[in-house]
Amino acid sequence: MRLRHIKGCEDFISDAKECIREDKAIELKGKIQDIFKEKRPLQIEIGMGKGQFIRNMAIKNPDINFIGIEKYESVLMKAIQRKRNIETEKEIDNLRFLCADARKLAEIFDVCEVDKIFLNFSDPWPKDRHANRRLTSPDFLNIYDTILKKDGVIEFKTDNRGLFEYSLEVIKDSKWKLNYCSFDFHSEKESEGNIMTEYEEKFAGQGNKICKMIISR
Repeated sequence: MRLRHIKGCEDFISDAKECIREDKAIELKGKIQDIFKEKRPLQIEIGMGKGQFIRNMAIKNPDINFIGIEKYESVLMKAIQRKRNIETEKEIDNLRFLCADARKLAEIFDVCEVDKIFLNFSDPWPKDRHANRRLTSPDFLNIYDTILKKDGVIEFKTDNRGLFEYSLEVIKDSKWKLNYCSFDFHSEKESEGNIMTEYEEKFAGQGNKICKMIISR
């Protein structure tokens, strides 16, 4: 689906105090937590969309720093605006945004700097020739292996059965191991307290089963 470009979104992102661009983030490698008021454990969401999940995670876990990563400026602009709307009641000082391509993450984050990675309803890239663009492809898992702490985990949710099965095959042939796997996450006790994304609410409301895995090395 073609994303609608919002006029002025580039300037909005450049001026937003809550957000840094890829080039600036690369300059901050090893010091990325300087963008927060206080250094805390760090968790990131790659491809956060409009930010509902990462925003609610930050509100629920004030002792953790969160970075929402999104490369599309029009989408990122909406995420920042929604954060600001919430902040009319309470400042969310443990959430920042990064406008960057996920392929650049090893140039932005230091080795073993990230405590947890969230992949939520990523683009499935269904054509075989685009498999290397999937956020659970071997190339991306190698990037995560670099930036994630040795005891860190990746949590992945999707309603796309094909992408989930592909990801399971990739994991099987890698150094990663499955800590948790479900083809119907919402029906299980582990879903208690689950924070949903916009897509998750939409797809679950349509009766789609949500798949989830948690992996580590």
